[in-house]
Amino acid sequence: MSDVTNASQYKPRSALRVTWDVWSAMTLREFIARTTADRMAWFWMLFEPLATIGIMILIRSHLMGSRHISGADFVPWMIIGLMGFYIFRACMMQPMGAISANKGLFTYRQITPFDAVIVRCYVEGMLQSFVFLLFILIGTLFKLNMVAHHAFGVMVDWFSLWALGSGLGVLLSVVNSLVPELGKIIRLMTLPLLILSGVIFPVTMIPHQVQDYLAWNPVLHGLESMRINYFEYYHSIDGIDMTYLWYWALGSMVLGLMMHIRFAPRLKML
Repeated sequence: MSDVTNASQYKPRSALRVTWDVWSAMTLREFIARTTADRMAWFWMLFEPLATIGIMILIRSHLMGSRHISGADFVPWMIIGLMGFYIFRACMMQPMGAISANKGLFTYRQITPFDAVIVRCYVEGMLQSFVFLLFILIGTLFKLNMVAHHAFGVMVDWFSLWALGSGLGVLLSVVNSLVPELGKIIRLMTLPLLILSGVIFPVTMIPHQVQDYLAWNPVLHGLESMRINYFEYYHSIDGIDMTYLWYWALGSMVLGLMMHIRFAPRLKML
């Protein structure tokens, strides 16, 4: 009877349960590392968008003579664009260092490089979501119109940008680990991408011939769709299509998974 009891106590866990336990433990570890490793971590997460918004308000007020965007007030319009771009950027860039930061854990056979990357995508998305809600609260306290016209649509667009960044993050985590020089080039491209995504200046101000080329950028579709859902009277360029963004998100995720499977032994040894 005791043998039967002991056997039931040590019943092997299913693969899904093992994965869940690994992700739960690594999520807690990432949250602690992200928020407490640097005493200024929370300050920088809040200061960067605040500083960018302040600079752009000064530029539009004193150099361009206007803070008005057609169909939306400039400050809420800027906040929505910046925070949407930041969740995409964080989920794309931060996972690039996840493999090297967690290489000591790969001695456990239950933990793979993909686990480290996908957990970091989740943690970054949650942190950026919290910061976004905090900015909405701060904006409301300062009498800004931060009430979303179509809240569910905004949440779907936010999740879509999160998924796009995560898909690229999974893919680029392998690229950065195998060819670190390419990772450095990708980091340098984030500033031009911010400008080309319509974060700072409305894409409607750009000539139509150039708009067709900018529409190749999937981030632009996510940001403009989120602004359309957020502001009742906001109008963007023609051709905004979230299906196009999801093609990028799912395609990059599938390609990233294939590369993780193909190079898994090599990634563990780096």
